[in-house]
Amino acid sequence: MVTSIAAPLEPTIVSGLRRKGAKLQGDTLVSLVRIAGVLLLAGAALGGCCKAPCAPVKGATSDDPGSRVPGAIVVDFKDGTTKAEFDAWEKEWGIDLEFNSIEGPQDGVTIAVGVQDVEAVLAKIRRHPAVEAAEPLKKYQKTFIPNDPQFGKQWNLRQIHMPEAWELSRGKGVVVAVLDTGIAYADYQDFRQVPDLKGIKFVKGYNFVNDDEHPNDDHGHGTHVAGTIAQATNNNEGVAGIAFEAALMPLKVLDESGMGVSADIADAIRFAADHGANVINMSLGGGGYSRVIENAIAYARRKGVTVVAAAGNTGLGQVAYPAAYEGVIAVSAVGPSGKRAPYSSFGKQLDIAAPGGDKRAGPEGGILQNTIDGRNRGESLYKSLEGTSMATAHVSGVAALLYARGARSPSEVEKALFDGASPVNGQEWSEEYGHGLLNAEQSLNLLGRDASGTNWPPLFLAAGLLVLVLLTLLPRRRPGYLNVLMSPAFFIPLVLATVGVFFARWAFGGAQGVAAQMVDYASLPIPDWQRFLFGRGRLANPLFYSALIPLAGSAFAIALKRLHHVVAGLAMGFAGFLLYAAWSRAPGLAFLPFNFLALPWLIANSIICLFIARAMLDKEVGR
Repeated sequence: MVTSIAAPLEPTIVSGLRRKGAKLQGDTLVSLVRIAGVLLLAGAALGGCCKAPCAPVKGATSDDPGSRVPGAIVVDFKDGTTKAEFDAWEKEWGIDLEFNSIEGPQDGVTIAVGVQDVEAVLAKIRRHPAVEAAEPLKKYQKTFIPNDPQFGKQWNLRQIHMPEAWELSRGKGVVVAVLDTGIAYADYQDFRQVPDLKGIKFVKGYNFVNDDEHPNDDHGHGTHVAGTIAQATNNNEGVAGIAFEAALMPLKVLDESGMGVSADIADAIRFAADHGANVINMSLGGGGYSRVIENAIAYARRKGVTVVAAAGNTGLGQVAYPAAYEGVIAVSAVGPSGKRAPYSSFGKQLDIAAPGGDKRAGPEGGILQNTIDGRNRGESLYKSLEGTSMATAHVSGVAALLYARGARSPSEVEKALFDGASPVNGQEWSEEYGHGLLNAEQSLNLLGRDASGTNWPPLFLAAGLLVLVLLTLLPRRRPGYLNVLMSPAFFIPLVLATVGVFFARWAFGGAQGVAAQMVDYASLPIPDWQRFLFGRGRLANPLFYSALIPLAGSAFAIALKRLHHVVAGLAMGFAGFLLYAAWSRAPGLAFLPFNFLALPWLIANSIICLFIARAMLDKEVGR
């Protein structure tokens, strides 16, 4: 099988912000209504700010002790507080306060330096009724902007918020394997290292095309891709790269014409997994399905390697292999406008979109990196290219940043990438953009924000739906809300169906590799167990995203009445999960002839689940 390049080839100053300041009882109808209101409002609030994927809550407090000015505090008095007033108060506090600037007499902001016991003094000050806020004085600095002369032309890095992301991670300690035409990483015979890769760390690679230990680039594509991932940055040379403190592993699988074969690609994938790669970048495709490559990808994923590949450049609604395999992050391309580039493939297997360039308006619309002249491999140049190859390199670079920041498994990397992606056209997932446009800063911020990785809204929604179900029953046939909800036989299946074993990541957060993946699977809600049985996939299995499992449970409950609450909890959990999936319009469902059928499928099956739960909770049925 022949595979080719995924063609075509081709500062801000942070300002400080002041933040100024949030018994259910009985099972009577009134209590039920109150509970319904509280739970539904809570579910709506959580759903509104935590549509899958959940975003960090704005205004959450955090403090970096290293940002404090030693022995200095800032006190914000009520507007109009005079110097004479706080001069009288400061004697009790043992400090010397002064207005911070000419704005002080109006806004009441003062500072003090040389404070011996900052926390003790602040504790006293905060008790005063004229004080609106008192805290350590903090240092802020401009966002990291590299000094590379042509960084201003790299619209793509600004589009994915790299200046902000570099404050959080730069890829140190991570290895990215680049399966491509090779990399101009060293001087060897008539090959020359490109100047803007000098200083970048390389680990031993291999040339699978010529079967030797010199994976030098004789084409230019691989060097360009490697530059996006880890170009030398802040070196007063050329352009910047995403994970410039990461190490690159050059693996040559494509020849000087940009062509390669499945056997070499499969061997290179296994080589990367066996030699310490954390991320595999495959900016190639077009060879069709290969069981050999699919097995190699599964092997790499079992070893904890994140695999990223280009969706293809046909412009059609079919994701190319290897991006279409399970366990691979499939990447489409956007131009400077953030819209899908016309050449970019798309489809049901797509995961995420990233900058790939669109040069219809000129070369400045492409992705600029340092590479070699394909006609003279000893000559270096800065070239603007476009393609899903370029987009793929962006995702691989951000994956490296995530590993450097603490991600432990491909599943954790994928969750951060997908949850952090910026939705396009308000959609949580689409065939053109997957989970959205790559957002490095947001993904890094989300990593580890919720150690459990739990999506809570389905559970709150299910608890609210329970109220509605009970209200449809006559009082004499209706069990008490709290009696039902607090029953282990009901509550445990409800939790498993909506949020899974949510504490698994808390309890086993240090797991690595295969163990980490098992923890991930254990924390999945029951409808998502299809990932374990059928593979990760971009589209959910409609049999699991249906009322089938609760229906099967109800068949057993007919004969075993002690299972009524178990099946009721399971059915309520599925109803909450399916309705939330319908509301958030994610994910898509496999095997349906038309995408628009997913929504009615989810809603219809959630209604069936509600009827099952109602039947199981009816006291008359239980007799």
